[in-house]
Amino acid sequence: MFQPVSLFIGLRYSRSKKRTGFISFITFFSTVGILLGVASLITVVSVMNGFEGELKKRILGVVPHVIVSKEFNNSNQDNFKTWSALREQLLQQQHVEQVTPFLSSEALIQSAQSLQVVLLQGIIPEFEQDNIINKNIIYGSLNSLSEQAYAVVLGRSLANKLKVSLHDTVRLVLPNKTIFTPMGRIPVQRQFVVSGIFDVGSQVDDVMVYMHSQYGAKLLRRKGDGIDQLRLYLDDAFNANKVVDRLTTLKKNKISMNKLTFTTWSDSQGALFSAVNMEKKMMWLMLSLIVAVAAFNIVSALVMVVIEKQGEIGILQTLGLSRVGVIKIFITQGMVNGLWGVTLGSIFGVLIALNINEILAVLGVNILGGGYAVQVLPVQLDPNNVVVIILSALMMSFVATLYPAFQASKTQPAEVLRNE
Repeated sequence: MFQPVSLFIGLRYSRSKKRTGFISFITFFSTVGILLGVASLITVVSVMNGFEGELKKRILGVVPHVIVSKEFNNSNQDNFKTWSALREQLLQQQHVEQVTPFLSSEALIQSAQSLQVVLLQGIIPEFEQDNIINKNIIYGSLNSLSEQAYAVVLGRSLANKLKVSLHDTVRLVLPNKTIFTPMGRIPVQRQFVVSGIFDVGSQVDDVMVYMHSQYGAKLLRRKGDGIDQLRLYLDDAFNANKVVDRLTTLKKNKISMNKLTFTTWSDSQGALFSAVNMEKKMMWLMLSLIVAVAAFNIVSALVMVVIEKQGEIGILQTLGLSRVGVIKIFITQGMVNGLWGVTLGSIFGVLIALNINEILAVLGVNILGGGYAVQVLPVQLDPNNVVVIILSALMMSFVATLYPAFQASKTQPAEVLRNE
């Protein structure tokens, strides 16, 4: 099969066994270094993607992507009476998949053994069937809030702190709302029955308490259903700003949307996701440097090969091989080593990423710590990331070959062959 002379000679040099042991040693470890760097980068990035995906699902599955609230003034504290009609309008907006009404307030929850600060949410269970809370109920049901008066659903972590279980009684206290009694001014409070326990697997399990909005309104001394906010769930939480910009434009043109305020999830959770994104970028940088160091070991190996092959380079030049041809020879030789490292590293990286939990189980390694009952790392292998890693490693290998190849092309045949 016909091959360009530079490619043919470069491939022969890469397969040659007649080289000093030290050169072979450096070449081998430069290839192994690229292999380990690429495999590590693919594995770590896949796990980081998995953690980011879990954060989106577990936190942004509960935290509203956009909250629509009505602006109240001191003279008009009426409830959000038009929320039903507004909900239909919001459902027509692009990227909006679900709109659910709710009321919200800070509260204290007390059991016989403990007292905890919580965020109280009054909901209408009929609108919450696709909620991640409803999908992660482990005891009771979310619909029990409609079937039973003064019932609450709370997280398993919170239930453990309060040492309560299904059908136990807890007391909800509103420290910011007080009433006059014969004994003086006391906070608003009432007993509720635990009718459901959920386990989402995030900090939501520690702080969220759900009840029917009807009973939440009574607790908060509001009229009607007490609804004062609408929460929007989008096809992608990161479209929240686009949706808010669109709603802000509509607000200016529609009287029905006057006195509405819009809040996105980034106001409360943005710092967390920014930290995760920064950590992900730093992992990219550190592991990319490992690949770069391994790739530039090719420089050392090729420089010594060039010195070893000085006579052969001179002979090839006297036979008519151009300087560009000499450069192509050593680029080919260096890229063969880089290609082997990148190919094997990609294969190993993908296999490790897809089977990392099984590998850790066999090795008996506990990464998440003893506080987690199920030791499973979330893994999300993104083909686009794999392609970027492969192309970046190949580019580093290519750049590493340029200096030795250029030095080889500067060989002067007369000087080299004078003593041959």
